[in-house]
Amino acid sequence: INKIYHPSGELPVAAVAKELNLPYCLSTAGSTPIEAVAAANGDGPRFYQLYMPHDDELTISLLTRAYKSGFTACILTTDTWQLGWRHNDIATGNYAFYRGIGADLGLSDPVFKKRLAAAGIDPVKQPKEAGAMWIDNVWHGRAHSWEKMPWLIKTWKEISGGKPFCIKGIQDVDDARKAVDVGCDGIVVSNHAGRQVDGAIASLDALENIVAAVGDKTYIMYDSGVRGASDVAKALAIGAKFVWVGRLWVWGLSIMGEAGVRHVMKSLLADFDIFMNVAGFQSVEQIDRSVLESHPKGYAMIAERSKL
Repeated sequence: INKIYHPSGELPVAAVAKELNLPYCLSTAGSTPIEAVAAANGDGPRFYQLYMPHDDELTISLLTRAYKSGFTACILTTDTWQLGWRHNDIATGNYAFYRGIGADLGLSDPVFKKRLAAAGIDPVKQPKEAGAMWIDNVWHGRAHSWEKMPWLIKTWKEISGGKPFCIKGIQDVDDARKAVDVGCDGIVVSNHAGRQVDGAIASLDALENIVAAVGDKTYIMYDSGVRGASDVAKALAIGAKFVWVGRLWVWGLSIMGEAGVRHVMKSLLADFDIFMNVAGFQSVEQIDRSVLESHPKGYAMIAERSKL
């Protein structure tokens, strides 16, 4: 929902990604139409992150728009079909859609326009009601099951001519194995930056477990907590093919718009370039598990008893 950070929404981020030759990912919860984001991103490689509604016609419409707009792959997000209990968001009322902000991706969809008309909602005169109806299709609180996956993968492959399909939000080894078994081309190991399950396993620990289980069977990406070059290097060393970055450019976007996004991402690239030099790596391929020094996981409580 980039428009809560800057009025230009996703456009500056997509443009900078193209400029720096970085893959870009647009969420269904994006606040700019799919087609406009694609135009800003130009020929850049891009992923469409699907929050799947319980409305197959609407899902097909979103996937079709993404394919026609040149998106390279589809990523299904599985960990946020319902928002977690987020104390600060609740305290500040940080739910933009219910305030009529950020629903442009949905309001520009032909199928969703039909749904609005059927409900008697005019998005121009009733932006709050329209935004609420859109987000209730995205963060709907009703989980899908693994049984739905074959239909979704088949539908995306038919629409896109066989482009990759990935699944995001995997933290559990059994789920990773299921993702491979149903035909996912890739997995994004993520705990949604710790914003969904309080006390969830750290993504880096989950990455290690999942790479050990299915790293030779699927394409593994990493998300959550990347702030600098060493974070990137650790994920690559454990077995991720690449990492996603979120909050860094959000901060830049909030402060300086497109210039802020450019500054933050160029700084991260420079940080990684310098890291490679000072750590003695000539190529990314040299960063593997052997470069890490770590102790076995130990989560034991302090060995003390209460004196009460």
